[in-house]
Amino acid sequence: MTPAINSAKHAGIVFHLHEYPHDAAAASYGLEAAEKLGVAVEQVFKTLVVKLDGKQLAVGIVPVKGQLGLKQIAKAAGAKKAAMADPAEVERTTGYVLGGVSPLGQKKRLPTYIDASAQRFSTLYVSAGRRGLEIELSPSDLASLSHGRFAVLAI
Repeated sequence: MTPAINSAKHAGIVFHLHEYPHDAAAASYGLEAAEKLGVAVEQVFKTLVVKLDGKQLAVGIVPVKGQLGLKQIAKAAGAKKAAMADPAEVERTTGYVLGGVSPLGQKKRLPTYIDASAQRFSTLYVSAGRRGLEIELSPSDLASLSHGRFAVLAI
């Protein structure tokens, strides 16, 4: 059990867990997940943490095949600029290791923004809190559990 799974169970939402053997040499955790689970890469999302205006951390959730637009997430958050957060700070704040950062069950709740493309799917996949484990849930449940807002984030 991970905090992400506990969060979903506690909320009583419908979700499915998908486990696969993680390859430590994988270049992209998200692309590895899509390939090993046999799902469309557009439906698998990665969780990235940014620092807004050099102060506040925030979460951006984008398709694994795309990139998080720093200008886009800054605009969505009402900030002037965004930069990728320091990996050690990400792990300390979320409680997860890189490659396994889930938008659910983080140690500290951060403002969360989900790429609007997620709304095209009945379900999507995000990390369940460790490498090799994905949670499949509806975009609306992801937004509800993470207190996330939809915005155009991917470039």
